[in-house]
Amino acid sequence: MAQGATLYNFDIELADVDRQVYATLALRVACHPSETETMLATRVLAYCLEYAEGISFGKGLSEQDEPALTVKDLTGALQVWVEVGWPDAARLHRASMAAPRVAVYTHRDPAQLVRQLAGERIHRAAELEIYAFDGELLEGLVARLDRRTRFALSVTDRHLYLTLGDETLAGAVERHALPA
Repeated sequence: MAQGATLYNFDIELADVDRQVYATLALRVACHPSETETMLATRVLAYCLEYAEGISFGKGLSEQDEPALTVKDLTGALQVWVEVGWPDAARLHRASMAAPRVAVYTHRDPAQLVRQLAGERIHRAAELEIYAFDGELLEGLVARLDRRTRFALSVTDRHLYLTLGDETLAGAVERHALPA
């Protein structure tokens, strides 16, 4: 019998000074058995950094053609396609054709991802946004993950301050670009 997804509940106080977004988020996120907690933490932080009206999680690993996150406008039109992890060029090409904005959030070596994608056929490759989270920040969050996790996340100049109880973790999220 196949193992089902594990549900995690996140209560997040978001203060994104960079975008002037302040919200209280209550997220219920499924973690597929083949997904690592690092990938789960990356998805949750990407959700926070992309938070806007119309944001939603994709159907996950069970739907290979869906992004990890989408942002749709009030008419239902796709505005932002967000990938998490290590997408290939064909997937990003398809995403760029489908959405006006495409962002990738990775927990792996971003330089290696950029090298892999460089020179590949990707629609509007110069506009592709690739972000990498600070490894220590992710490791710290993963070490403190529970099935119910509460934290405050402040974002200033793409620097994240994550407060869990009386501990604060800090780290940057850096943007990387494909070579012209």
